[in-house]
Amino acid sequence: MVQYDRSAPTAPPDARAAVRPPDGPAPSPGRSTPAPSKAGRPARDPYFDNVKYLTIVLVACGHAWEPLTHGSRAATAAYLFVYAFHMPAFALVSGYFSRSFDMSPGRVRRLVTSVAVPYLVFETAYTLFYRWAQDDWGYPLSLLDPWYVMWFLLALFVWRITTPIWLALRHPVPIALVIAALASTSSETGGDMGLQRVLAFLPCFVLGLTLRGEHFERLRTRRVRLAALPVVAAALVAAYWVAPWFGAGWFYHRGSVTGQSVPAWAGLLTTPALFALALLLTACFLAWVPRRHTWFTALGTGTMYGYLLHGFVIKSSRFWDWYAPEWVRSPLGQVMVTALAVGGITVLCSPPVRSVFRYVVEPRMEWLFRQR
Repeated sequence: MVQYDRSAPTAPPDARAAVRPPDGPAPSPGRSTPAPSKAGRPARDPYFDNVKYLTIVLVACGHAWEPLTHGSRAATAAYLFVYAFHMPAFALVSGYFSRSFDMSPGRVRRLVTSVAVPYLVFETAYTLFYRWAQDDWGYPLSLLDPWYVMWFLLALFVWRITTPIWLALRHPVPIALVIAALASTSSETGGDMGLQRVLAFLPCFVLGLTLRGEHFERLRTRRVRLAALPVVAAALVAAYWVAPWFGAGWFYHRGSVTGQSVPAWAGLLTTPALFALALLLTACFLAWVPRRHTWFTALGTGTMYGYLLHGFVIKSSRFWDWYAPEWVRSPLGQVMVTALAVGGITVLCSPPVRSVFRYVVEPRMEWLFRQR
């Protein structure tokens, strides 16, 4: 789902052949740095494609596990653990690959075709799907109230278009965190444009803007990977402990913290605490992502397809009660649900699916823009 900026000066004509951002670090000896391609361009870094694929897998699993959390402490713990960091990780890596966005015509064109247009198309498609599935043809189409997974595209558009502002600030991350904390205390920042979520995950995106390649290299050391193991183990134990009473709504950021039955001022404390937790678990996750080419590396280029399309499958499972049979909630059933989620999202990121839906997910729309 994270996108490379095709319009960067060093980027090849095909976005899927892009590698690290133009201002990324020089290759380090002994690292798994991509070798130059035959055309003289650097090959695409497999590490970030692996990050993207594994993160979209977590997204799919989280959505698939949600019905299983009603009555299963283990499923609830896994659900809480994943939701604590998977969307912050997406926002952070999105910020990292947005560092070169400067409102130039080429980058604005890419923003429109890869974010704005897919948002309009799929927001409309999801609304029509809901009307058909629920036989509710009066259900309104509201482009300012994103439905289900569509909030992230709207957030990405807002984040990226404000990138020049954040890059101009001396201390952008603390400022973004203060904005997120203040927003969490206000009941007015709610459904319109998914503004609560846009602001809640903003610090993660802004942090990504400040990162450089060497920061990720530091995570990919043996010492950090070993240190991540007890942290993840402790987080899983903590998730299992709090599962009976802790609400996952803390990680959704759909509205003010008052919706979690706490006073508004609590958001000034919980927002930085949740940000720190997400950052810690994201670091652990990034430390264990493979640096080399794997069987799923190429699928990382299609995560936007998986993200936009899997919502139809997830919502179908709710509309037509796929979780109704009792065996689905058994341990074996939960394993099967997880396997289906992983397999399903993998198919949706695959080249055949991308070739079918490319015209709506990555439209070229040359007719819309002036020729340079």
